[in-house]
Amino acid sequence: MVTREKPKPVQGAAAVLLPPDAKRKSVPVWFARNDRWTTEAPLSDAQRAWLDALGFKGAARKHVLLPGPDGALAGAVLGLGEAGAGGAMDKPELALGLLASALPPACYHLADDDLAEPELAAVAWGLGAYRFRRYKSAAADQLAQLKTPRGVNHPRVLALVDAVWFGRDLINTPANDMGPQELEDAARQLAKVWGAEVASVVGDDLLANNFPLIHAVGRASPRAPRLIDLVWGRSGSRQITLIGKGIAFDTGGLDIKPASGMVLMKKDMGGAASALAAAQMVMAARLDVRLRVLIPAAENSIAGNAFRPGDVLTSRAGKTVEIGNTDAEGRLVLADALALADEARPDALVSFATLTGAARVALGPDLPPLYCDHDAFAEAIVAAGNRIGDPVWRMPFWRPYDANLDSSVADINNVSEQPFAGSVTAALFLRRFVRRAQRYAHLDIYGWRQSAKALGPKGGEPQGARALFETLQADPWR
Repeated sequence: MVTREKPKPVQGAAAVLLPPDAKRKSVPVWFARNDRWTTEAPLSDAQRAWLDALGFKGAARKHVLLPGPDGALAGAVLGLGEAGAGGAMDKPELALGLLASALPPACYHLADDDLAEPELAAVAWGLGAYRFRRYKSAAADQLAQLKTPRGVNHPRVLALVDAVWFGRDLINTPANDMGPQELEDAARQLAKVWGAEVASVVGDDLLANNFPLIHAVGRASPRAPRLIDLVWGRSGSRQITLIGKGIAFDTGGLDIKPASGMVLMKKDMGGAASALAAAQMVMAARLDVRLRVLIPAAENSIAGNAFRPGDVLTSRAGKTVEIGNTDAEGRLVLADALALADEARPDALVSFATLTGAARVALGPDLPPLYCDHDAFAEAIVAAGNRIGDPVWRMPFWRPYDANLDSSVADINNVSEQPFAGSVTAALFLRRFVRRAQRYAHLDIYGWRQSAKALGPKGGEPQGARALFETLQADPWR
């Protein structure tokens, strides 16, 4: 099969994060932790008078520019509010992301030398500076730059931020330019950079290779479905397998979504973007693992050969699945990928998917549910996410709800007739296809930021990728 080459997404972290020894004059940035800060900070009398005239009291999310004697920019102050208010504002390192897009173009440095996690501050700046401009005809505005704090591993910060930018670019790209083939191209780009291997099973070959559910979901689209398989790392080391839902666009199939439900469906491949972003972090850090990434990629379209409500399909694992709703297609493609991954008995198997609206009802768009059958692994992911501003919340594989997936004509239904616990039920569906993996975790992500916040603008977000990478790197769950 001939693969179309696509230009690599722009990864401009180096444009906004400079090494600490960069030969550029820089402007100091201070954090105002309380309303007494102005009397404690090393400011001139004129600057204190300026802050007093503006009524600046260090309120959270508020920033002020400080003029010098000649009127030029001499500093910036970011308010954090009172400690204990909750959220990112209690962690100045994370709050720094607010300034990356708010400050005028210049080079800055952190005046505070008592930050607990200066590397996290640099990452926050890089995440907050992201902009998606692929389709903008106007020239990009010059961005504010930050000298990475001394003692911080600058290449590591760049690699981490670049991986998130890459995942965001994938999600933000509209479906006309981000189909199953383009997802494969993205995986091949990563493989070329980091020395990984990629194979794919495409179109009717999915049937010949026993991936019937992926084929069924994608067969109505003129863009061929596929299973993308990336492998990297030393053979014999711990096997870490990531699976990302790669539904390039979801009409809902014959159970068609309303127009309002399709507006953001370009992000339905957010699970694939998260898996690839996490993979890029792992490879850039050269973790001693045997990494595998599986992306079941398809477009859930409508045509005469679309799969139907009431159909009974056989999965790779041999289980038969009654289709209760064609709009619950993500769990179908994941089932075949999970079955393949499980055959290798990996040490850890993690799936990312924009799977259910029920997860958003339960926890909102910013806090993805985490389902995990291994307590130490789950606790490590939750703790890492809280520390770095990529939070997840553990939810249960609640076995009593397993019966809600019973079918009178097949082994399992892909949806429940009950209107309750939709995210839990979907996770239980996936869990049925994992039997041999040492530990399994599933993240039901939204993949999208509803409005601009400290760690990024409105748009695509590879949720859970950083939390998982930090967990794999720290390795406290072994």
